[in-house]
Amino acid sequence: MSLRIPPIVQLLVCAVLAWALAKFTPQLAFGAPFWVYAGYGLVAAGIFLLALALLAFARAGTTVNPLVPEQAETLVTTGLYRFTRNPMYLAMALILIGGALSLSNIAALAAPTIFVSAMTVLQIKPEERALQSVFGDAFTAYRERTRRWL
Repeated sequence: MSLRIPPIVQLLVCAVLAWALAKFTPQLAFGAPFWVYAGYGLVAAGIFLLALALLAFARAGTTVNPLVPEQAETLVTTGLYRFTRNPMYLAMALILIGGALSLSNIAALAAPTIFVSAMTVLQIKPEERALQSVFGDAFTAYRERTRRWL
C-alpha cells in the first residue's frame, strides 16, 4: 500500500470538513426539515451497512485492517460484497452524505464528494492491486462481476 491513513481517519477528516463548510458558509444553508431527517436516515443506514460488512469479514475470519490487504486470507464475495466490492467505504460515504444533509448546508456536500474521490485513488486502487496479487484469477473474476462502488 502506498498510503497509510486509515479510512476511519479520512472519514473523520471529511466529517470535520463538512461541519466547517456548513459553519463558514451560512448563506448556503437550506431550511427544509425533510432533508435533515433524510440525513439522519442515511447516517443510520450507513452505520447498519458498515456493521454488516464488518460482520462478513469476521465470519470469513479474514483481516479487516485496510492498511494490510495483502494479509487477507479469504476473498469475501458474499452478502453485501455481491453488490459492491467496497461496502465499508460505501457505508462511510452514506454516513457523510447523511451528515452533510443533516447540517442543512449545500457546501457540506463537498465533503462526501472529496471522500469518495480520495478513497478511490488513495485506498481502493492500492487495495485492489494487493488483492490481485494475493488472489489472482479469483479477484479478477470478482472484479469483473462486481462494481467498485455501486
